[in-house]
Amino acid sequence: MADATAPYRITGETGEWEVVVGLEVHAQVTSNAKLFSGAATAFGAEPNTQVSLVDAAMPGMLPVPNRECIRQAVRTGMAIDAQINKWSRFDRKNYFYADLPQGYQISQLYHPIVGEGAIDISLDEKNPDASGKRIGVERIHVEQDAGKLMHDQHPTRSYVDLNRSGVALMEIVSKPDMRSPQEAGAYLAKLRSILRYVGSCDGNMDQGSMRADVNVSVRKPGDEFGTRTETKNVNSVRFVMQVVEQEAKRQVAVIEAGGRIVQETRLYDPDRGETRSMRSKEDAHDYRYFPDPDLLPLELDDAFLEECRASLPELPDAKRARYEAAGITPYQAAVLTADVDSALWFDTLLEAGAKPVAAANWTTSELFGALNRTGKDIATSPVSPGQAAELLGLVADGTLSGSLAKQVFEIMLETGDGAAKIVDERGLKQTSDTGAIEGVIAGILAANADKVEQYKGGKEALFGFFVGQTMKAMQGKANPQVVNELLKKALA
Repeated sequence: MADATAPYRITGETGEWEVVVGLEVHAQVTSNAKLFSGAATAFGAEPNTQVSLVDAAMPGMLPVPNRECIRQAVRTGMAIDAQINKWSRFDRKNYFYADLPQGYQISQLYHPIVGEGAIDISLDEKNPDASGKRIGVERIHVEQDAGKLMHDQHPTRSYVDLNRSGVALMEIVSKPDMRSPQEAGAYLAKLRSILRYVGSCDGNMDQGSMRADVNVSVRKPGDEFGTRTETKNVNSVRFVMQVVEQEAKRQVAVIEAGGRIVQETRLYDPDRGETRSMRSKEDAHDYRYFPDPDLLPLELDDAFLEECRASLPELPDAKRARYEAAGITPYQAAVLTADVDSALWFDTLLEAGAKPVAAANWTTSELFGALNRTGKDIATSPVSPGQAAELLGLVADGTLSGSLAKQVFEIMLETGDGAAKIVDERGLKQTSDTGAIEGVIAGILAANADKVEQYKGGKEALFGFFVGQTMKAMQGKANPQVVNELLKKALA
């Protein structure tokens, strides 16, 4: 098994190469409307049904900033402990494209709303502190998305869907601090988790509401940065990791064959597992940026910033630390806090009275195992936190043994009934009745006199056989602790 903390290197004919990675993540802001219009932003709507006159760039239409989009960008910046710029400005990025009706994109180039911050990642969930690394975030700016061209609707024409035109995006730009596919994957997963905790983006990468542009270059360890390429619109953590690996190997092969890396935009083909050239960026485009004359600068007051900060939830790292302080292992704490829905479900379980360690053991093994087996997620779990707390309570007070609890849980999954109801209706209560257990033990010892002699002669491993026979005879309903005590007494 590879050491997650060892430096990642690509071995070429001329020796080892280091990869340098930076990500530009576009995250669609969760809001009630688009960035500069009141049009809806629901996913999957019929083409061109969510387009206002502003989005279609009709003459005389003026943009008005959506307060909620600005608020969500600020909250996101606060969540990564970034500098919040009280003064920021919108710029026009001028270029012509068929899905950009205005002929320019409103973005923030020179004065973004959020400055430098950082995201802490872990490469080993079982030992997160030993494998941690801090990845710098250079900036977060807000901008409007373009529409979408559809080339498969007609044999000779391309159609334009402007539903996405004007949708609010946060562009979250990392520093080139990542040095492996694993670090890039961990960074993107952690960023997605933070956005979902904050509620500023749903993180649905399969729907395009979060996508990454992957900047990759290679160098000999310790040398100056090499020329980078940018692979656009990668829409899963796994694909980002594949892009880093494949693009870095391609660059090493080009350089070692005597070629040079061209600064360019590339696309990723997941079916073939390779990146392909899309367009050259040898000469940077002159987008003729200038301040948007229709929009005043954004000026944020202290009251607005205080409201944003007060609205932040407990974030993944703080929640993980709280769980660990309650005795939960670092690995389980990392698993439970990785996704906001799982963390909220687990918090509700604790609020219902479950003990932290027992609850974590059961949730990460029994519940998550059952959900994986049945193809469900925590949001569609057939067992509620309240029902789970009731089940764990019956184990804690001795009503159910571990094996009986598993039986009851399976019935809960099938029927949706509560644990106490199942125990009462099906007679699954654990017995600690010493008289009944002693009677069963006496019968088992009498039927296995030869094994009793062997045990007394020093073959102590047979004790487990006697325990198993007793539990089997009592259909798993005997209290294992009582069985052990009474067997030791009977065999003494």
